[in-house]
Amino acid sequence: MNDLYRIIDANTNRASEGIRVLEDIARFSLNSEDLSRRLKFIRHQFRTALDQLQIPQSSLLANRDTSNDVGTSITTSSESDRSNGITDLVTAASKRSQEAVRVLEESAKALNKDGRTFESIRYELYDLQRDIIIQLSRPAIDWSVCVLLTKSLCIHHTPERILRDIARAGAQCVQIREKDLEADAFYEHALEMTTLARELGLTIIINDRTDIALAVDADGVHLGQSDLPTHAARELLGPSKLIGRSCATTNQLHEAFDQGADYCGLGPVYPSTTKAKPLLSGLETLSQAMDDPLLRTKQMLAISGIDQSNIEPIASMGFPGVAVSSAICSATDPYESCKAIVESMGSRIGCS
Repeated sequence: MNDLYRIIDANTNRASEGIRVLEDIARFSLNSEDLSRRLKFIRHQFRTALDQLQIPQSSLLANRDTSNDVGTSITTSSESDRSNGITDLVTAASKRSQEAVRVLEESAKALNKDGRTFESIRYELYDLQRDIIIQLSRPAIDWSVCVLLTKSLCIHHTPERILRDIARAGAQCVQIREKDLEADAFYEHALEMTTLARELGLTIIINDRTDIALAVDADGVHLGQSDLPTHAARELLGPSKLIGRSCATTNQLHEAFDQGADYCGLGPVYPSTTKAKPLLSGLETLSQAMDDPLLRTKQMLAISGIDQSNIEPIASMGFPGVAVSSAICSATDPYESCKAIVESMGSRIGCS
């Protein structure tokens, strides 16, 4: 038996298994094209590094002796502990692959081979562990209905009443949108809404004001095309907060997601009763986004002028979500209005 070949064979398997676990989490849990692409590249880079060792696969297999491996019977209590769910899976798989790649790096040196490719893989695995856990720490985004809450539109009921009604009706997110409030008043209102939204299990987003979102510890901020750049908002908010961006075209969608936006609003779809919007993106742009394989898996919200009377085309194309404002905030019965829209969007499941 060649002891070095046994070490290389065992750690090749460990690293491959760990990387595959990370890739499946990126693909199936986070639905992250970027992380999946990076991990797929790591797998190919890893295979290239192994080829550079110039050891035939048959030689590695010939030195595999699992039945006589004393390490297979040695266990610790922490090995089977995954009580924190997917985060523990990421930590375990990352450590497994990082440590195995380090052993391969050292083994390459023992063979008088260049181990720098293994070294670069190891450093990238450190970064991937960080990025995957950061994404897992952000609030889940699976919103069929997000309500844009503006005090001036709450003509029949208080914002607090509407917040309770939309949570009961099945909305998943609320965005506090106050274009006319001074900073101090906006802060007090946002703080109150954030506290209540947390109690109700709603994700809460602050429109435009990154400083307010940070001050009240909201789940994130939603920005327009002319607002703070995504990278600047990320520096202020940190890695665990959500950043959304309003877009009018599929090109803007690609740009926003490439720059790190977690979700995007797309529109205006219909004329708005709250803001003059002479140029409409319309249903055609929503359809273009759904036909784009790089966009259709992203979290997007159709925005502007959406109500129960015109939501059916959006739901029928399988669009991920809608942002609704006056149709709920100004309704005499916000609960029933929101419930109807939530139920309409429920039909999007399974559409393509």
